[in-house]
Amino acid sequence: MIEIRPYLRSDVADLQRLANNAMIPHFTRDRFPHPYTMNDAELWIEVNENASPVLNFAIAVDGNFAGGIGLMPQYDINRFNAEVGYWLGEPYHGRGIMTAALTLLIDHAFNKLTYVRLYANVFEHNAASMRVLEKAGFYKESIQRKAAYKNGNFIDEHVYALLKPGIL
Repeated sequence: MIEIRPYLRSDVADLQRLANNAMIPHFTRDRFPHPYTMNDAELWIEVNENASPVLNFAIAVDGNFAGGIGLMPQYDINRFNAEVGYWLGEPYHGRGIMTAALTLLIDHAFNKLTYVRLYANVFEHNAASMRVLEKAGFYKESIQRKAAYKNGNFIDEHVYALLKPGIL
């Protein structure tokens, strides 16, 4: 069973272990720490465990912590938009878990919060993430040429979006 739920103190060790993978920084923003220390895990859970509304969720598979997924609210004229971000521990790759977790997040964002548009920026070399987004109903809006600077290189970002049904 796949679920998204608030982070728990009991997630600290699994969060640190799974997030401290050398591959994750290739696909995430630079603010995702590497190495990912126990202190990083404790701080992340402390910041998120009592958040209201909950915007960052633990992904759990059969009750076990497997990764993270969340919404980054936008502001001002874009206040009904949220950027989606996610990562999954390597032992859980290739099983459809992220698509299921993203589908749960979409439902939460559109039916329990006020968002009408979700989007994700994906690095050009992250075909797996592009597939996850497409399977969850997102469509490619654009390619922003050399918009990101990652690991010493300028790379393209593919922008995917999803509108709340009935918004058009």
